[in-house]
Amino acid sequence: MKTKTQTLLRKAHFLGAKIRKLRKDNGLTLDDLSVRCIHINAESAPSVSYLSMIENGKRMPSEDMLEVVASVFQKEIGWFFDESVEQQPLVSPKKTAGGIAGVALEPGFLFSKDHLQIAIPELLSQGGITGRQFGHLLIRAHQEHHQNRFPDLEKAAEDVGKKVMPLSAQDTMALCKQMGLKIKWFDRAPDIIEDPDNTGFKTLVRSFFDAPGTIYVNERLKKHPARLKYDLATHIGHSVLHDRDGLRSISAVGGNTFDAKSWSTQAQTVDSKDILHAWRDFECSFFAGALLCPKIPTRQFLGRYAYSLESAKLLEVSTAVLMRRMTAVSPYPHWHYFDAYPPGKLRAVYRGNGIPLPWGNLREMNDPCTHWSVFNMLNTKTQNSAAQISVLRNGDDARLYCCESVRVKDAADNFHVVCAGIDIGPAIEAQGVLPDDVIDEIFQACLSSDGSAKVPPRAAKVISSVASILSIDWVKRGLDTEANIICPRSSNCPRDPCCVTKPVKRRPITEDIRDTIISQSI
Repeated sequence: MKTKTQTLLRKAHFLGAKIRKLRKDNGLTLDDLSVRCIHINAESAPSVSYLSMIENGKRMPSEDMLEVVASVFQKEIGWFFDESVEQQPLVSPKKTAGGIAGVALEPGFLFSKDHLQIAIPELLSQGGITGRQFGHLLIRAHQEHHQNRFPDLEKAAEDVGKKVMPLSAQDTMALCKQMGLKIKWFDRAPDIIEDPDNTGFKTLVRSFFDAPGTIYVNERLKKHPARLKYDLATHIGHSVLHDRDGLRSISAVGGNTFDAKSWSTQAQTVDSKDILHAWRDFECSFFAGALLCPKIPTRQFLGRYAYSLESAKLLEVSTAVLMRRMTAVSPYPHWHYFDAYPPGKLRAVYRGNGIPLPWGNLREMNDPCTHWSVFNMLNTKTQNSAAQISVLRNGDDARLYCCESVRVKDAADNFHVVCAGIDIGPAIEAQGVLPDDVIDEIFQACLSSDGSAKVPPRAAKVISSVASILSIDWVKRGLDTEANIICPRSSNCPRDPCCVTKPVKRRPITEDIRDTIISQSI
């Protein structure tokens, strides 16, 4: 017969193992979980050390403490003691890497390094794609494959900033001085310069680096501390990462933000220096975000403020910087981020969840689906952010997304839209619910109501629970408005009637003719 002590020890080990499994499935560290508990109830929240002892079966939490932990994971207390309950993994084993799935490079002999070195410049030349644009595609693929995790860049930034958050503009200038960097100010209004897209957007030269140690900064940034800090942080990054050699791009915003002379020559050739510049721009930008928003403090901050876009003001950073950092520091890996300029071109893209592009970032698409949140925001004048839940079907693949979009002005006074969102499916799966069932329920509701409808109650309950577990408030706010069906391209619209004119039926191709001949001969 088991003694009371043996029974308690067994319960403690069993409960601790379930808490540890839940925490790891949700990508939380002990510190993350402790902070989340403190936000719910500081008096009953366990410390990091006490949580560790609970997980190892050395301590039994009080009822109040267990209620706090249960609240974080949206579980009933009885669930922690139910030995018949199987825990579901957070991430589906079907996909481990981020981004869009690649294609097999077969036959292998055609994709040799020598052949690619010849074929890629020809491909870019015929497609009118510049070396820098190609570099950005490579970088995006690298980002998405690694789900925007770059610990070496994070560490380099933390070594400089010592994880202090927030850094003021004065703090950032002081860091420049400590590193022997001299700031020189210039005053120049936005220009409309040569632009291959003929968009006519104003371009503001914000700052640039002059080796070996001078940063030229536009006086106009003094009125925008968040932008001033970011620019200085990128130049600090260049000094740390690239030894101040000066091989990096001018910091500009608006229309053509690269060297105008390069657009006339890059279409026909691929200069490795252009790709190097693109990579260094990315490294400096990532470093700047990590310096201003260090990983662990920012993760805790976002959890405390439920990923609110308004919280960017508390850190004195731009909304765009905070959104990009969400994708890099969140324990949940399935994020996407868009920065879009009218009439419909993406300047920045990240898709750790593999979401299709609503447009291209090399040129405009001629058949965008107008129901994407980022598209809608471009055509409004509201300054308020908007949350949207969307169902996307791409062939046999069905996804459920929620995003938060906001229309903002850049430093050159051009309007654009920044948008960050998550793929909700993996989080639903973690709750032991089949994502496909939830997605289909929402899809059918939208399909029967001209493409948009309130999320049905059962699905809404699951999504609300996921929002609480992830501590993302705008996922809950997405339930307050109608969900929408979105498409990779408007020509694939499943709505009835279709929201655009369906393309004319194509003429038969040789494969069709072959199939007809075979069928008639049977």
